[in-house]
Amino acid sequence: MVLLVTAGVFALLYLWFTLFPGRAVPGAGRYFTTDQVERGREYQRGLRLVSTGSFLVQAFFLAWLVFGGRAAVLSTWALELTGSYWGGVLLFFFVLWLALRVLNLPFRIFSSYCWQRRWGFSTQTFRAWWIDYLKGAAIDLILSAAGAVLFFWVAARWPAAWWLAGAALFFVLYIFLVFIWPLVVAPLFNRFEPAADPAVVGMVRELAQKAGLPVEQVLVMDASRRTTRANAYFTGLGRTKRIVLYDTLLRNYPLEQVRAVVAHEMAHWCRGHVMRGLALGVMGSFVIWGLLFVALRGTIPVSAPYPPHAWAVVLLFATLGFFVSSPLQNFISRRMEEEADRVAVQLTGDAAAAVRLQVELAAKNLSDVSPPAFIRWFSYSHPPVLERIGVVRKAGKAT
Repeated sequence: MVLLVTAGVFALLYLWFTLFPGRAVPGAGRYFTTDQVERGREYQRGLRLVSTGSFLVQAFFLAWLVFGGRAAVLSTWALELTGSYWGGVLLFFFVLWLALRVLNLPFRIFSSYCWQRRWGFSTQTFRAWWIDYLKGAAIDLILSAAGAVLFFWVAARWPAAWWLAGAALFFVLYIFLVFIWPLVVAPLFNRFEPAADPAVVGMVRELAQKAGLPVEQVLVMDASRRTTRANAYFTGLGRTKRIVLYDTLLRNYPLEQVRAVVAHEMAHWCRGHVMRGLALGVMGSFVIWGLLFVALRGTIPVSAPYPPHAWAVVLLFATLGFFVSSPLQNFISRRMEEEADRVAVQLTGDAAAAVRLQVELAAKNLSDVSPPAFIRWFSYSHPPVLERIGVVRKAGKAT
């Protein structure tokens, strides 16, 4: 109940500051026009309202099922219909998975298709969007079903200490997914080709040598088939690790700004952010599974085997827990991004290009350049653009 109340308070505050963000900070006018500031706020306001609405609908639905006794009724029905424990577990899981998908679908269509078309970002047809959605839903169904089976099996196998075993197995599964995702899942949605531009390849090799990093692959992703946005990211571990550049980035940004992007991604490697994130994930996983153990003990008196409707409690706990823990997760992420921005300037020695990159990305991607303090604290995984510019300029003076 404490988790439910805390999530409700956070959601109300998030809605309040979304609707009434206050004035932009004076420094925004140094880099952005008034129109750019207002357009960014309007675009982000729509996304924030939809994401909060989606969270509230799913959280209230799950709470209605759990605390209203309807999950237990559905659980009994599933067991009677299938005539077996595991059949009841899988049927309950699928019905709940499908119900949540249907509830979230209008929000998903609006935010990832309609709103993106409205602002000129989406390059997809509605048919192409549906194909992507169905692919993602199929992958989610498989992974979620595996997670549900794992949970009930572990809870039945170690009734007094399943949270320890669950945390350990979940972490192993997560590492496995990090390895195979770039090789198996990502190609289902995009084409990835090695960077062929000699200038880009030479620039990457020069930065890699300076950073002392063995770059496995620098790939170009056909992001333009879905969006006009430009971005880049780091993914994978070991032999599957790679830097992925959007084709829109290479097409629409000068080489010195692409260089700043690549340097930023390499900085994550240099500072061991992936391994640090994994270590924090291990600790967090044990805490979360331990709290889940307590939550289930307080909600469902049966310890083993758990009835199928225990899965509704798990999903409610996960939905609320992820939402409430967002500030902590994002605080850690922002610190890593700040460090990567500083190290990137040290690698390139070109703070001016990094500043221009931040300005261009924020303007073209319609970022909120002056978000309210609460929204920054609660939901920003990266520092707002003005903070990033400040970090870059300071790092430039130090080099």
